[in-house]
Amino acid sequence: MARYTNHVEGVVYKKQLGTYFVRSADGDVVCSISSRLRKELIYPIADRSSIGHHRVQKVDDIHMIDPVAIGDCVQFVVAEDGAGLITEVLPRRNKLARSAAGVKQLEQIIAANVDQLVTVFAAALPAPHWNLLDRYLVTAEEAEIPALIVMTKLDLVKPGTFDAVMDEYRALGYQAILTSTESGQGIDALRAALNGKTSVLIGKSGVGKTSLLNAVQPGLGLRVGEVSKALKKGKHTTTHVEMIGLNEGGYIVDTPGMREFSTWNIDDGDLALFFREMQPYVGSCRFGLDCTHRTEPGCAILKAVGAGHITKRRYESYVRMLD
Repeated sequence: MARYTNHVEGVVYKKQLGTYFVRSADGDVVCSISSRLRKELIYPIADRSSIGHHRVQKVDDIHMIDPVAIGDCVQFVVAEDGAGLITEVLPRRNKLARSAAGVKQLEQIIAANVDQLVTVFAAALPAPHWNLLDRYLVTAEEAEIPALIVMTKLDLVKPGTFDAVMDEYRALGYQAILTSTESGQGIDALRAALNGKTSVLIGKSGVGKTSLLNAVQPGLGLRVGEVSKALKKGKHTTTHVEMIGLNEGGYIVDTPGMREFSTWNIDDGDLALFFREMQPYVGSCRFGLDCTHRTEPGCAILKAVGAGHITKRRYESYVRMLD
């Protein structure tokens, strides 16, 4: 039977199926989860997931609802052979989460204790989808995590193609950086925005997240996948989640490309609160907080859309999320 040392605290900086890499003041340790923690945090979720005909029972499902996230501060013990065992997940400052793909009733925690969400979209190949960006931003607003908008591959489009859209988001208070790894445009600005912060990069496969990382810090050796021009969909090149240290200070959490992203734990009645331009109007409608802001008479948000204070495109994103 393995003998363990006293508890040590550290940060999870990388994880694969069932394996966690934890960094502490004494060095890095490869850990697993204790049976007690697994029963307390994983199996109760699995038991509650018998929704419809679905029941969590496969290894992939357990990974999907893994309660230990990148960036988590944990307590662990170390055996005589050097193997670690995580016994406690400490309280989080924040967490970035989405509804698990395929099982919307389950939470998938992407990262914890982060300073900003960096949403990455390509100017082309694949084309940007603004509704997906709005989902990212709503998730960041709900988690109270600052968001940074980054567009890549600007060399593939005419200058100024997306200036108007980016100006819309800048007017809402979001920072937007236009980049090209080919020309070097925006790389210095992005490097400065990442300096000293723990940032999560999120975006669909093929948008160029890993190319951006190589440009920000040459020599990381991250694999960069080719984009399938025929399908205009990226190939998955990131097979695990990892927190990567930057030479100038700070960390980046690179995530696998996500083809879909659904918000987690946001009630329909609260959704407008996480659209910055809609928030001031919430509660001012004729039907107060019961207004869905669709067709109700006396809706303050609909009136603001008509007056141009809320863009039609952002309002349509709101309606799509409700649907």
